[in-house]
Amino acid sequence: MNGKKGSSIRIDICLPPSTTPQSETMKKSTNNHNGKAAIPMRKLMMEVLEFAREDTNRVTFSLKVGLACLLVSLLILIQKPYQVFGTNIIWSILTVAIMFEYTVGATFNRGFNRALGSLLAGIFAIVVIQVAMSSGHIAEPYVIGLSIFLIGSVASFMKLWPSLVPYEYGFRVILFTYCLIIVSGYRMGNPVRTAMDRLYSIAIGAIVAVLVNVLIFPIWAGEQLHKELVSHFNAVADSLEECVRKYLSDDGSNHPEFSSTVMDDFQDEPAYRKCRATLNSSAKLDSLASSAKWEPPHGRFMQMFYPWGEYVKVGAVLRHCAYEVMALHGCLHSEIQAAYNLRCTFRTEILDATDQAAELLRRLAKDINNMKHNVQTSLLKHVHGSSERLQRSVDVHSYLFTLGGHQDASPPSKPPSARLSNTFSFNNNNSNNDGEETTAVQTESYHEMMRRQQRRLHSWPSREVDGFEEDAAAGADSFPRMRALESTAALSLVTFTSLLIEFVARLDHLVEAVAELAKLANFRQDVAC
Repeated sequence: MNGKKGSSIRIDICLPPSTTPQSETMKKSTNNHNGKAAIPMRKLMMEVLEFAREDTNRVTFSLKVGLACLLVSLLILIQKPYQVFGTNIIWSILTVAIMFEYTVGATFNRGFNRALGSLLAGIFAIVVIQVAMSSGHIAEPYVIGLSIFLIGSVASFMKLWPSLVPYEYGFRVILFTYCLIIVSGYRMGNPVRTAMDRLYSIAIGAIVAVLVNVLIFPIWAGEQLHKELVSHFNAVADSLEECVRKYLSDDGSNHPEFSSTVMDDFQDEPAYRKCRATLNSSAKLDSLASSAKWEPPHGRFMQMFYPWGEYVKVGAVLRHCAYEVMALHGCLHSEIQAAYNLRCTFRTEILDATDQAAELLRRLAKDINNMKHNVQTSLLKHVHGSSERLQRSVDVHSYLFTLGGHQDASPPSKPPSARLSNTFSFNNNNSNNDGEETTAVQTESYHEMMRRQQRRLHSWPSREVDGFEEDAAAGADSFPRMRALESTAALSLVTFTSLLIEFVARLDHLVEAVAELAKLANFRQDVAC
């Protein structure tokens, strides 16, 4: 400014912190970050609340574990108990955390393995320590090391033995308890005293875990098993009705791609997912039954040596029936589908058999839930009667499934169904006068109707039928092949009805299994004629 070379003037403009570009950018990014984080956090909270609302016992179990850990921690937080037990009281907290299970029976089972494993490990440790001390200072570490190797090898091998698999946790307890006791005792001195103090601490933790689990809102494995089996009965009944009604109401107008339906896990069929869970419930029922055997008589199950194993057997028979429901579900989503009007021919018989079978399943579920034994004589007869009517209907109308037979034989004199009087009508009044000409005209008109119907329903074999229409040179040679394709589509209905009849037949075994459970569990007798 004054003309001197190289001189310059710098003007600094100070902006408030709130108006700097960096602060504005930071504020925007913070707001965006908080907005994006708020939505997942809210969604996570809703999922947690929904998970807890499904089974309130989950919240009860969590609170009980926290209470048990607090009680044993007081032995460390309070000075006088800590002076008595010292740092070994940490084993009490470890025992509670490992031993506390969801149900009372599982806690007793885990506690038995824990107690027996700790006792055996303590005995082995005391014996080995005495032998090592008597062998001298030089040989003592070698004896201890060799004993750790042998105990680890033997315990790991024995827990793999098939008959000892239920006690796998006990062998694991033997291994780590023995190693910790003998190594820490060797370095701390007075190993026998160390082993006894730790066994006392383990016993304190086990007692606290059992008392809290049994006395404060107990969750019984037997009750869980009882409710689980009842829910499986209702799930199979709901899935059966859902599958059959959807099969009979599907006119082919809405036929989504099968791969997308599978990827969506059949969102429009909630009962199907429950039925699939029933098929995968074997391990859960076995686990609950094993835990229930450890529980004392309680609630509605005051009988000594309650037959929990029968629940597993009933569940196995129920899964045997559920396999047929899954097969019916496969027919529902198969590529080869019978015409809608043909399905309507047997609609009454199929619905009757389905309703009767589902009602029997729900009645059995109600009897198990109420612990009553109703001899379902009348209902079982109705189920078999509806199944026999369906069988007779399929037999009487069997000519509908073999379209090629129309050239050689005419349908029965009595109409198969009033619902198909306009669709499947064959004029036989002039058969004596027209002869072969009338039969040819009827066959051609019938196949024209079938082509229009397949095109409307978008069902198999529509692509084949369209191919026949485009191939004008085929002529009369295309009819035999088209009849074969239509017969295959019609036979899919036979498959569906056969699976339903087989499901009804398997219900006999289910009724017998429930009756055996009622007999061994001493359900109240109530004869329903």
